[in-house]
Amino acid sequence: MTVHNVQGNPAISTSTSDPLSGVRPLPLENGDRLTRREFERRYTARLDIKKAELIEGVVYMPSPVHFAGHGEPHVAVLTWLGTYCAFTSGVRVADNATVRLDLDNEPQPDALLRIEPQAGGRSRLSEDDYVEGAPELIVEIAASSAAYDLHDKLRAYRRNGVQEYLVWRVYEKQLDWFMLIDDEYRPLTPDTAGLLHSRIFPGLRLAVEALLAGDVEQVLAELQTGVETPEHAAFVKRLQVIR
Repeated sequence: MTVHNVQGNPAISTSTSDPLSGVRPLPLENGDRLTRREFERRYTARLDIKKAELIEGVVYMPSPVHFAGHGEPHVAVLTWLGTYCAFTSGVRVADNATVRLDLDNEPQPDALLRIEPQAGGRSRLSEDDYVEGAPELIVEIAASSAAYDLHDKLRAYRRNGVQEYLVWRVYEKQLDWFMLIDDEYRPLTPDTAGLLHSRIFPGLRLAVEALLAGDVEQVLAELQTGVETPEHAAFVKRLQVIR
């Protein structure tokens, strides 16, 4: 039985050999062009690698993570999504969970929010504990607009039907929240109070300027207002009825 470690790398056993052929897999290298099956085989054999992604058939292994450039923003996003999840039965949040999107794409998003399949969600958990299919919302923490998060990865998410995609460009102090409309990603625009509102998850609202300033307390205060709205209550009730 396959289990995931905290960072998402599947670990079958301490052996690095293919259990079917007994042949040691070739090493996983940044930039390799692989099938998803071969990617998983090599990734499984490298227990020292904590994060690797297959995007449009190409292997990406991120550099070491900076505190202010990724680690701290990552926690802020997870705090925001985790709080929403705590008030929304039928919705689940994950950090760095591997997602099988299609035969050429197996990303490991910084965060995702998904509706459980029994509540009408589009993704499910496989027997070996991967997410299969498109989560409703994916969040990535990127350094800038040059990152692959806004290029190859964006196209893969769009093509596979990820309904909402949020990218925080940390060094540019910008945040892009896209909604899938007519097979294209359209940017959401803030309301007059500077809040972005999810179209898929009622009550999930984001105080953009507060988040960019590191004011997580204000982000959570605005979220609390969102989960107290009639729209959020109706959403939770609808999920419960479907389940």
